[in-house]
Amino acid sequence: MVLQHFTTLSDISSSQLNQLLQLAHSITECPDNFSDLCHGKILGTLFFEPSTRTRLSFESAMQRLGGTCLGIQSGATSSTTKGETLADTIQTVSCYTDVIAMRHFHEGAATLAAEVATVPLINAGDGGHLHPTQTLTDLLTILETKSRLDHLTVGFCGDLKFGRTVHSLIQALIEYDANHFVLISPTELKIPDYIKNILDQHHITYTESETLEEVIDQLDVLYMTRVQKERFFNEADYERLKDTNILDLKTLEHAKSDLAILHPLPRLNEIHPEVDQDPRAAYFKQVQYGVYVRMALLLTLLEVDHATDNID
Repeated sequence: MVLQHFTTLSDISSSQLNQLLQLAHSITECPDNFSDLCHGKILGTLFFEPSTRTRLSFESAMQRLGGTCLGIQSGATSSTTKGETLADTIQTVSCYTDVIAMRHFHEGAATLAAEVATVPLINAGDGGHLHPTQTLTDLLTILETKSRLDHLTVGFCGDLKFGRTVHSLIQALIEYDANHFVLISPTELKIPDYIKNILDQHHITYTESETLEEVIDQLDVLYMTRVQKERFFNEADYERLKDTNILDLKTLEHAKSDLAILHPLPRLNEIHPEVDQDPRAAYFKQVQYGVYVRMALLLTLLEVDHATDNID
């Protein structure tokens, strides 16, 4: 499988996606088998927007593969503060690295960057648009916890309007048979019409609810999200909406015994800490799977031979 860049899930076919997930699954079974495959390779991490998990996950993935990392943690530490264009930054960093992971606050920035990058470029999130490597993480987590990606009832709860992880995961799951979506949010944070149009075009069934309690008993997977303060223009609206739906043990009394609870993190109040000890909580496993799936993506983009007969 050969990929030039990974800016959106549409960059890869369904068969390529399944190959990538299979490779990630192999890594989960024995990460040490892959520990030196990227020796001598350099990952550049360009994060123009704050990040903890995504940036460290990429750096951990490369270092676990035996490679090294360099990069910036915010736009304030880059030459963009001097007026350098994103295109010039990308072309410069391409000279220093073998692959780039970039997060940017402007929607579509990853597409622009890929047009000028001379090494593979990975979209690590562009504004409120897409977050495709988080989607890979989510898919792997669902696959590992539910053993399938089809015939699932998946609930999305919280900020469905600005939540790029939600938008990306929905578009990925529509490629698998007989999935049904339950969209849970206050009216002000409902899923955008363009996502609904995609669901309609693919004849995907979905229902909407304002409260989690009404629908939790239906769900095989619950994808919780925080209400994102940084996406609001009005702080009063944020304060009014931020705690609309909170998952606690009382709410979970009505859920299936094999429910898988995911969250892209960071969380605020939307999942009570008491839920962490419930066996249905999968969001910290999700963090670990994020490292493994990014290891698989780096191996694929760098065209590293990872055949088992070449692994000591």
